[in-house]
Amino acid sequence: MSNQDEKLSCTDCGVPNCYRKQGVFPQFCLTTNTNSEEFEEANELYRSDEFVSKFTLAAAEIEGAYYGKLTRVEEIIVFAKKIGAQKIGIATCGALINEAKIFAKILQAKGLKSFGVSCKVGSTDKTEVGVPETSKVEKGCHESLCNPVMQAKLLNKEKTDLNVIVGLCVGHDSIFMKYSEAPVTTLITKDKVLVHNPAAALYTSAHYYKRLLQDGDI
Repeated sequence: MSNQDEKLSCTDCGVPNCYRKQGVFPQFCLTTNTNSEEFEEANELYRSDEFVSKFTLAAAEIEGAYYGKLTRVEEIIVFAKKIGAQKIGIATCGALINEAKIFAKILQAKGLKSFGVSCKVGSTDKTEVGVPETSKVEKGCHESLCNPVMQAKLLNKEKTDLNVIVGLCVGHDSIFMKYSEAPVTTLITKDKVLVHNPAAALYTSAHYYKRLLQDGDI
């Protein structure tokens, strides 16, 4: 497909006029090229859907009152209280169990209950679900798979009001979100190389991680 045939999107835009509407929208802008009825359908959800409305108002209130003032940990706590959540589920990577423990203590200090489930719950060997031995980190020994399905199911049993991801692997987080009955937000996004700061690869893509912009596979 040629560049001329490629459909442009927000990542091609250099004029973020959609925020303040103080300039001109580009010709390919999704704001001006999407049917107004579709936007109105979305707006109606924000106005009338109980879940969407409650979460939208809570998020907007936090942004308006605390923009640039609260850490992500604090924002989650304030958000949980604004939506009426009392019990917080923690779906944690086993490697970040200490961080999850600290988060649980913070929640308790702020008057919220919590229940945590590690990704290695069940201690199921990877080969039991079809993962080949060659795909293990260490071959020839028991290596438990990450179990986001059971993390979700166990938190569902606990009737949590809001679930928080603490460092689940890429893909495992998607599975957890699919099976979680409670709404999900993220505290920590795992990056084993960049100390859980994946945005650092983007910030340094002009020098240290310039290989990311080179054509070809990783």
